Amino acid sequence: MKLSQIAHALNARLDNGSPDTEITGLNGIEQAGPGELTFISNPKYATAARSTKAAAVIVGEDFPAIPTAMLRAKNPYLTFARALELFHQPLRYEPGVHPTAVVHASARIGANAHIGPYVVIDEHVEIGANAVLLAHVVIYRGVKIGHNVFAHAHAVVREDCRIGNNVLLHNGVVIGADGFGFAKTAEGRWHKIPQPAPVVIEDDVEVQANSCIDRASVGETRIGRGVKVDNLVQVGHGSRVGEDALLCAQVGLGGSSEIGNKVILTGQVGVVGHCKVGEGAIVTPQSGVAHDIAAGALVSGAPAVDHKLWLKYSAILPRLPEIARAVRAKEKE
Repeated sequence: MKLSQIAHALNARLDNGSPDTEITGLNGIEQAGPGELTFISNPKYATAARSTKAAAVIVGEDFPAIPTAMLRAKNPYLTFARALELFHQPLRYEPGVHPTAVVHASARIGANAHIGPYVVIDEHVEIGANAVLLAHVVIYRGVKIGHNVFAHAHAVVREDCRIGNNVLLHNGVVIGADGFGFAKTAEGRWHKIPQPAPVVIEDDVEVQANSCIDRASVGETRIGRGVKVDNLVQVGHGSRVGEDALLCAQVGLGGSSEIGNKVILTGQVGVVGHCKVGEGAIVTPQSGVAHDIAAGALVSGAPAVDHKLWLKYSAILPRLPEIARAVRAKEKE
């Protein structure tokens, strides 16, 4: 595509470059070469932007001028994501049901659905229009799925769960496995608590590879509109995740956790069951949430505390042996 076409498609302003420059692809700021488009949103890469070999760079509206052609945009990161979409259209799957698929006679499949090899769809399932279910996807009985749902190979949706529109399930995702609930008997053995209540996933949710969202014993487990779930995430039974929240890799939510709208739980964060994380809060990597977190808070550590306080803890930790020696010496005096 010509640079002028890209600028028009992205609603970006071309600065310091020829509109007829041919762009053949996209790459990172340090890897991009002639004919490629790149971007910069992090100020620490400003120096790299001045020396890049890329044909053009997507930058912020107030980014200082550089010798390379620039596409100025309000949000360079989002604009780069949209530029990638121009060059990498998603694969399309023809409507139809593969002869090896097993579809119960009572199931209702919407128009233009693609049902791949060895897919299993049980009784009383409802699936909306334009669904794509790739090889070995299994949909248990009573599941209701909306329009434009895409399930990669080996995704599983268990009985009676409800999936909204425009939901993307990656490989190995399990929606609606039994919650981890057991009651101890008088003999000290574990008695399984039934987990009949469904998982409800609202519109525009993406769940990435090998993540599990468990069903509940009562009520429901609910994932709000626009939530994005990274790989290897565990959402415990009866939890509620608010709209547009991010659950990054290896996050674990104990049962009945409440995660507010726009919360970000970064890698390996653990949330103890029945805890609430308020709207817009951010929990930094490997932190443990053992109590409620206020809306808008930035917390770190295990147990998680205010991030600035945690920085003070961290600064003191290497000095603990020295401080302990000083205390002992003082006690001897």
